[in-house]
Amino acid sequence: MLHASSQRFISTSSRLHHTHFRFPPKPSRSFSKPRHIHQTQIISHPSCTTHNEFLDFFEHILRQCTGHKQCKQVHAQIITTGTSQSEFLAAKLVTAYARIGLIFDAQKVFDTGPVEGRSNLLLWNSILRANVSHGFYEQALKLYDKMKNLGVLGDGFTFPLVIRACAFMDRLKLSKNVHSHVLQMGFQNHLHVVNELIGMYGKLGRMDCARRLFDRMRVRSYVSWNTMVSSYAFNYDCDGATEMFRRMELEGLEPNPVTWTSLLSSHARCGRREETIQLFGMMRVRGVGTTAEVLAVVLSVCADLAVVDRGKMIHGYVIRGGFKDYLFVENALICMYGKCGHVEDADKLFLGMESKNLVSWNALISCYAESGLCDEAFTIFSQLNNHPFMRPNIISWSAVIGGFSSKGRGEESLELFRQMQSIGVMANSVTISSVLSVCAELAVLNLGKEIHGHVVRALMQANILVGNGLVNMYTKCGSFKQGHLVFENIDSKDLISWNTMIAGYGMHGLGENALRIFYQMLELGFKPDNITFIAVLSACSHVGLVTEGCRLFYQMIEIYCIEPQMEHYACMVDLLGRAGLLHEGSNIVKNMPMEPNARVWGALLNSCRMHKNTDIAEETATHIFNMNSEITGSYMLLSNIYAASGRWEDSAKVRISAKTKGLKKIRGLSWIEVKNKVFMFSAGNTMQGGLELIHGILKDLALQMEREGYTPDKRIIQQNVDKELNLMGEA
Repeated sequence: MLHASSQRFISTSSRLHHTHFRFPPKPSRSFSKPRHIHQTQIISHPSCTTHNEFLDFFEHILRQCTGHKQCKQVHAQIITTGTSQSEFLAAKLVTAYARIGLIFDAQKVFDTGPVEGRSNLLLWNSILRANVSHGFYEQALKLYDKMKNLGVLGDGFTFPLVIRACAFMDRLKLSKNVHSHVLQMGFQNHLHVVNELIGMYGKLGRMDCARRLFDRMRVRSYVSWNTMVSSYAFNYDCDGATEMFRRMELEGLEPNPVTWTSLLSSHARCGRREETIQLFGMMRVRGVGTTAEVLAVVLSVCADLAVVDRGKMIHGYVIRGGFKDYLFVENALICMYGKCGHVEDADKLFLGMESKNLVSWNALISCYAESGLCDEAFTIFSQLNNHPFMRPNIISWSAVIGGFSSKGRGEESLELFRQMQSIGVMANSVTISSVLSVCAELAVLNLGKEIHGHVVRALMQANILVGNGLVNMYTKCGSFKQGHLVFENIDSKDLISWNTMIAGYGMHGLGENALRIFYQMLELGFKPDNITFIAVLSACSHVGLVTEGCRLFYQMIEIYCIEPQMEHYACMVDLLGRAGLLHEGSNIVKNMPMEPNARVWGALLNSCRMHKNTDIAEETATHIFNMNSEITGSYMLLSNIYAASGRWEDSAKVRISAKTKGLKKIRGLSWIEVKNKVFMFSAGNTMQGGLELIHGILKDLALQMEREGYTPDKRIIQQNVDKELNLMGEA
């Protein structure tokens, strides 16, 4: 479609029909009806038109191009008419190609453009904008460097583009160099340039530099204030964002919806979720128009708080406010319902969506996976895999792999990981973390080492999530040297890194090593949390460090102000009980500020078995049985305690009681990996091949143990043998 005024460019002397292009119709009173423009019709006699009119005409046509065919046809017309040497048209061609995503063609136009264009700032800015807008930041910076070397000086349009590229490249030194160019060229007071500099330093985590620039500004726009607030939000500094928000009000500016969005986002990112909800309420009271972005932030907070009632209230506001057409809002609603455990509502919302993107599918898959419904998650995943236009991405794969991993279905999780690799989907840190967790639980060290090799090749070893996963895998597999080496190579250790290393040493009975890591952590200024103390108290328990454990328990309460939870009390009962201090352990249980659960009583009962104390064991067992606990192990423990004391009748009664309640002991399982193959053994299974050879080795080991002075308690052994024979009989 052409502007009516373009009729003057059409030569009436030419009526040849050559290759043509058609512009899509667009209703406008200044546009004629759609028509075919023939190649020869644009070629006019020199006497009928001027060079500038040609440039205006083609510039107008290029603005109307919406597809690659149109763009290329106009490009051909420009070459035919001899106007391709115009720097102005070259810049417009670059912009047109970039607008429809043809960056390669845009670059080709720039590279083959007129020699005089090498000094044309419009052309340079066009190619810079094309690269920055499509994420080719490295190429944009190379072009800027080339531009400087040719002596072309940037302007107020050049520097914002280059500064934005620096921000996304995360290169502080380069960013400061560009900042110095800004100062040399005298743009230190240019509003748009300084706004971009503030945003750049914010993305680089240098809020001190951003704040100095902001304070020196003679004139500030809403963009200046909003950039500061959003930069504080990006850097998890909600106090800084709040301070800037209040300062804005004090200087007479009313925060707009963008400002409020950044303020709410800062509080949500900092984990101050209740305050985020309160700010949203304040925003509504002040009559500030709610945006779709604000609703998405508030819905994410409702999801994290698992407050489905508030989430439903926001859902109602979404419907009443007309925000249902925003896809990211609907996706946020699915996530909210999923994290609150209302997967049916999430599914219903998903099915009712008119349009879905990959985020929608991933949100629903994650809902089911995080709710422990990994089979349902896999069903949705399979539907996505058969979709005509979309395929699962790494987020989809990570969700189902993590879902099976969290439910203890490690083999299926690993099989999915293998399938993902076979089709060429590159794993991310979340996927690797899930697979490493499976390797740790199954104690498959060789596979864990293979994953480690993949991590090194993919240059992911610097990722803290992956590093912590590797430490966990190596320590749980008993490979402490390698685990400690990975731990030491983590540049920015977080509390999870330290907790994982402490727990790894502790669970294998290396309490002194665990304490050494704990005190090293304190020296470096880390503050332990409740997980840290569970790990370190458990480590003390396994090696009998009673005095040290009691001292740490006291410090946890008095120095670090951590209220003991059920797990801490269980550790202390186990610590005292293992050391034979059964009365002290019993007193802790009786004086707990909350009702002890079956695991706390179980720790005390296990200590009674170790020290053959039937009196406390009977009292403890009474509490457990009164709780209607379905932990079969407690019944088996008491039965073994009676058996060890020769009270066979009582032992039998306990087992009958467990059987009457329908409790069944899960058969003991163990497994070992040999030559990349996992061999699993279960109690009572005498049909597995190769057991004869293993039994022979076990007899040799038993004889060697007896020669070295170890005498097994054959009463318990006999009781366990009888128990396994009964299980075999039931099977």
